[in-house]
Amino acid sequence: MRREHVLTGRTMGTTYTVKVVTGTFGSVSGLQEKIDRRLDEINRSLSPYLADSEISRFNRFQKTGVEFPVSADFLRVMKVAARIYALSDGAWDGTVNPLVDLWGFGRAGRPGQVPPAEKIAAALAEVGFNKIDIRDSGALVKREASVTLDLSSIAKGFGVDQAADVVRSDGFADFLVEIGGEVVAAGLRPDGRPWRVGINRPKPEAREDEIYKVVALRDRAFATSGDYRQFFVHDGRRYSHIIDPRTGSPVANRVVSVSILAGDCTLADGLATAVMVMGAERGLALIDRLEGVEGLIVVERPDGSLQEHASPRILLEPAPR
Repeated sequence: MRREHVLTGRTMGTTYTVKVVTGTFGSVSGLQEKIDRRLDEINRSLSPYLADSEISRFNRFQKTGVEFPVSADFLRVMKVAARIYALSDGAWDGTVNPLVDLWGFGRAGRPGQVPPAEKIAAALAEVGFNKIDIRDSGALVKREASVTLDLSSIAKGFGVDQAADVVRSDGFADFLVEIGGEVVAAGLRPDGRPWRVGINRPKPEAREDEIYKVVALRDRAFATSGDYRQFFVHDGRRYSHIIDPRTGSPVANRVVSVSILAGDCTLADGLATAVMVMGAERGLALIDRLEGVEGLIVVERPDGSLQEHASPRILLEPAPR
């Protein structure tokens, strides 16, 4: 008889859930402490909310051409970030935060006004992931002193991957790790079936637990990005918190939700945001050319109905009634 142990906690400004399957007398004693310790390490490296985190210290660093040594965690995330930046032709950019702040979707958080064009142009001048060199020696180098990083759109996925590694290293083969909706699923549930994860219905009025579609997962990572929770309306036009780092303005491509399946959650998390910016056609083309990556892109038509664009091998089930 197999049984499921559930561990819950808080990290990265959200909640986490870890489900571990063992035999009848199996124990997960000490596992949560190890997970919390690992997630705390990642937070101290990558959280822009902590003034003394590595990323906050890097953002205050004002020297160009000088190496800023970083931890192995920071370096690994930056290498994935560089890959997503290149794959998406700059649609995902970890230096976009000046624009996010300008539009009122940052930590100061006062959305509701459209910034003047000259302020958008000034913020755009501070954006560009290619303004940072990543050295294999374990250092970052700024090409421009004002450039800053916010890796929140992949750091959560990295946290999921690392928590999953902790569970694996304790000898467990069947488990699910979830942080704020991003997931790694390994092995099978207690009933011997794949893990099942719901995709939220991408409408502003939808409840947090309202399911649109269900995806079955085994030894896969899964992440979803959406623009239907954070937005404002000005002069009858809707402005979402997903900013295109190439134009300086919120995306207006009618994509409301992107779900990505991949081999690791760091990549899935970043790709979900990248495809939100790229739009349905270009986003689906990117998904289709990446080995081991599947995706679902949901577009809201002008009449409010939802249209799906799915890669061929993603297996979706309707929401349970």
